[in-house]
Amino acid sequence: MALFALADPHLSHRSNKPMDMFGDHWVDHVPRMAQAWDALVRPEDVVLCPGDISWALRLDEAMDDLAWLGQRPGTKVLCRGNHDYWWTSISKVRAAIPDSCRALQNDAVDLGEYVVCGSRLWAAPGALDFEPKDQKIYEREVGRLKLSLEAARKVAGGRKLVVMVHYPPFTARGQHTDFSRLICQSGATLCVYGHLHGARAHATAVEGVVDGVAFHLVACDRLGFVPKALAP
Repeated sequence: MALFALADPHLSHRSNKPMDMFGDHWVDHVPRMAQAWDALVRPEDVVLCPGDISWALRLDEAMDDLAWLGQRPGTKVLCRGNHDYWWTSISKVRAAIPDSCRALQNDAVDLGEYVVCGSRLWAAPGALDFEPKDQKIYEREVGRLKLSLEAARKVAGGRKLVVMVHYPPFTARGQHTDFSRLICQSGATLCVYGHLHGARAHATAVEGVVDGVAFHLVACDRLGFVPKALAP
């Protein structure tokens, strides 16, 4: 079983929101992702998809986007991004996603070789897009990350612990936040995240090993729309 990651696919089969408004490199990004994904990933592999799955505003509008994910090989592990407005209660989401998908929310997924946990997170103090009004949501997301990490530790039993989050866990200057401290203290070997788009934002990403955890920015435009193979 190989492990891959690809964040921020921003699918819009029913939403009519083409991503090429954000640059020519987004032109036809969905078929390009599908071609790369199908060539790399085997049915027995796992693909982590940390957020911004679909532009849909309601769950019923997201069904074609979820079906697209279901058609891709591998087990897909999803968590919510800041643009996933279609993501309502976790019970409804889990009832709607294809059988080959798993949804994370304040908990963990046991995949045998790996135990995967994570949460959406939010803009942290020091992030490029942080505003004072974000403080309350940030503190709430710290609590949600704690729940997910605790759930993973209960079932991990010495197996590899992987964390997937949507927002970057560090500040734009590479400084620790409550998010990154929790992840680094969790016993995890790997953390993937997305959310950052464009050269300016990509330049703020913390990647590499920090306190024993390998951090990877896996936003699809950073990866050239090709799932990234990981070695936790």
